[in-house]
Amino acid sequence: MNILQINSSARSSDSQSTKVANAIVARLKATRPQATVTVRDLARTPHPVIDETALQALFTPADKRTAEQASRVALDDALIAEVMAADVLVIGCPMYNFGVTVQLKSWIDAIARAGVTFQYTATGPVGLIEGKKVYIALTRGGMHRDGATDSQVPYLKTVFGFLGMKDVQFIYAEGLGMGPEAVERAHASAQTEITNSIA
Repeated sequence: MNILQINSSARSSDSQSTKVANAIVARLKATRPQATVTVRDLARTPHPVIDETALQALFTPADKRTAEQASRVALDDALIAEVMAADVLVIGCPMYNFGVTVQLKSWIDAIARAGVTFQYTATGPVGLIEGKKVYIALTRGGMHRDGATDSQVPYLKTVFGFLGMKDVQFIYAEGLGMGPEAVERAHASAQTEITNSIA
């Protein structure tokens, strides 16, 4: 089993979402000792956002790209290759202002490429990244699970499903801004979810 861990917090250390993602990976490795892990920390190696230069590079045929354009597309290609090689994705996803981080959004924008990871057909779009399990570690300062303020879960279900990844499981650690005891409870609850869901 190949595990791809994506850490999307703006913090490269002391990140709550990374702690939960690490716990998910630890459980997966404990139950599958032969598993290999690739970690991409988007704080340490941030991916560039989509801008006009990137769009021009992506929409220029490969044989007509400048060296600079080819280099820009290669950055996205590397992320796509990591996803394609993985059997399981583990994503640390904190809530920033009710949404995902810009780091995670840039990663999603990089791996969502028409003709490569999804395609449009006469009957609608078809995701091309299939057969993968996705665990998403959701960390929040407040309590948002199953509430109107949780825009992350609908968005992430939609975008991963669009790309063909429909087996998505969310692990929650909430109330992290409500004091030390709440932090302990949140991580204990997340660990229980991890233990019960990964056999």
